[in-house]
Amino acid sequence: MAFSKLERRVRIKRSIRGKISGTPERPRMSVFRSNKQISVQLIDDVNGKTLLAASSLEKDVTSQQGTKSEQAAKVGALIAEKAKGAGIETVVFDRNGYLYHGRVKQLADAAREAGLKL
Repeated sequence: MAFSKLERRVRIKRSIRGKISGTPERPRMSVFRSNKQISVQLIDDVNGKTLLAASSLEKDVTSQQGTKSEQAAKVGALIAEKAKGAGIETVVFDRNGYLYHGRVKQLADAAREAGLKL
């Protein structure tokens, strides 16, 4: 049975979401990656609310030129900075079915370096 890339990613995503969940103290850090942009949200699954969000479309990131991997790293640092300001220190990382490689890995590593515990 052959699945398309999207169907495969959705199956992996469902499997991951069955195992992890975010709380107000330790929200879920969900990554979305498109061909051109990358965004991340800190989500409290208990109350069903998005606490914080950062994207490569924000002025802080788009004002500086760079590769998509560099932009992903800037988004990771930005979300870590916002989380620290909101008093969040640890998160549950949700790669959303994407491989932990390339831009997703850059984002996670930058968030760790900025002081967020994944």
